[in-house]
Amino acid sequence: MAVYFSIFLVILTFVTGIVWFVNKFYLAPQRALKLTQAEQQCEGELSESVKAKIIEPSGAVDTAVQIFPVIAFVLILRSFIYEPFQIPSGSMMPTLLDGDFILVNKFNYGLRDPIARHKFYENGLPERGDVAVFKYPVDPRIDYIKRIVGLPGDRIIYRDKSLYIQPACQASDDVCPEMKKVITEFVSKGEFGDDLYRYASIMPNKTHEILIDNQTNAHIQASNFCRHAGLRLCQQAGTSRDEFIVPAGHYFAMGDNRDNSADSRFWGFVPEENLVGEAVAIWMSFDFENTADDFLPTWIPTGIRFSRIGGID
Repeated sequence: MAVYFSIFLVILTFVTGIVWFVNKFYLAPQRALKLTQAEQQCEGELSESVKAKIIEPSGAVDTAVQIFPVIAFVLILRSFIYEPFQIPSGSMMPTLLDGDFILVNKFNYGLRDPIARHKFYENGLPERGDVAVFKYPVDPRIDYIKRIVGLPGDRIIYRDKSLYIQPACQASDDVCPEMKKVITEFVSKGEFGDDLYRYASIMPNKTHEILIDNQTNAHIQASNFCRHAGLRLCQQAGTSRDEFIVPAGHYFAMGDNRDNSADSRFWGFVPEENLVGEAVAIWMSFDFENTADDFLPTWIPTGIRFSRIGGID
């Protein structure tokens, strides 16, 4: 859906831009010339209403001229700086909730054209711990949002509800980094469900919160997901089923709601070219508590969560 809106926005900007250009450099001078000729042919001075009628553009031209600057501004803002997104599920709880409206910084990961998405300006790449929006590798028409856990060359293990990361060995390293367990600290239980435990996940450069369901088996859950989605369980040759080595130019992404997230453990890695931007802020958050049996439709908000507005950890 987002790609269709981008195409529509580009076409609308292009069409209104052509009309604006033609009006400024051809139509407007022609109307001014007609006014001069009319004034020369008349013995008396023309009334203001007659002058206005001669120099005023047609309704279609006037509309295009008026909306072109606005449309062009929206296109530039949305394509290259910030784009709004709505969180449609709970896979990123407790960081993001269903009903959160977020801003995604598209400049942080470099600039791409809004249709073919070819990168034309390098500005940066994701860091470990970033909350990133990307095109779903299985179906690029769909936007996904997850947390970047593994960078190119990293070795990732998710075993017994624990995350282990061995950063990629760089040419400048005298000794390659060791595999280390990501430390978690208990925060609370039951806030998002009776069996969901809330932990603080402490990464080297960023601390964020996650949810763990101790009643689920991650491998069985992954198998069920892949079966329903028509996918094969993601497993690399030469690794165990809970071990992943991130290829060059790819990223390993996980949902903060660890046991309720379809992520890189199930469908594989995120190619760099699929990246859209970094989620940086919640600008609005709504409750949607209406059910199918209620008088009002389910898409109508039932409340505003002002406390959630702000930056994203």
